Amino acid sequence: MLSLSSTLPPSKRVALVGIMVAVLEAVKFSLSFLANVELVTLFLILFTLCFGKETYFAVGIFVVMEGFIYGFGIWWVMYLYIWPSLVTVTRIFRRKESMWFWVLVSTLYGLTFGFFCSIPYLFVGGLRTAVSWWIAGIPYDLIHGTSNAVLAITLFIPLKRILGTIAERIGADPA
Repeated sequence: MLSLSSTLPPSKRVALVGIMVAVLEAVKFSLSFLANVELVTLFLILFTLCFGKETYFAVGIFVVMEGFIYGFGIWWVMYLYIWPSLVTVTRIFRRKESMWFWVLVSTLYGLTFGFFCSIPYLFVGGLRTAVSWWIAGIPYDLIHGTSNAVLAITLFIPLKRILGTIAERIGADPA
């Protein structure tokens, strides 16, 4: 179970989580006109590296807000595990310093996104439905993985520097 303890005072914690959610919603909306090009993956990785467990709260609120904004369809069920899984993977490997490691994680995440999102279709329509849904989306997964790589290569270092400075100033514990 996720501990509710934090090194941050409650007011800073609420503000931090609120700002993280606002950033996630803003970057998702800002690139929504481009199919499978998104900054949510990169920001969740960076938030987890800089702010630690607080990111779980932000991702939970983000997923619920996505449901309220776009409706609670089968795609939303995918969001219940796909985004928290990225935070968990990042927490497991949080000691990795190499930008290239995180570029690889971001790229693989984009390439496998459709595969992992096909899981609910196993329960809705069976194996054939899940596999056909996944295969039909492979071109989009290729775009997703490639764009995640380009965005991570371009933005990882400057964003990590900025978010790291913020984390230090507010006293956030990334552990």
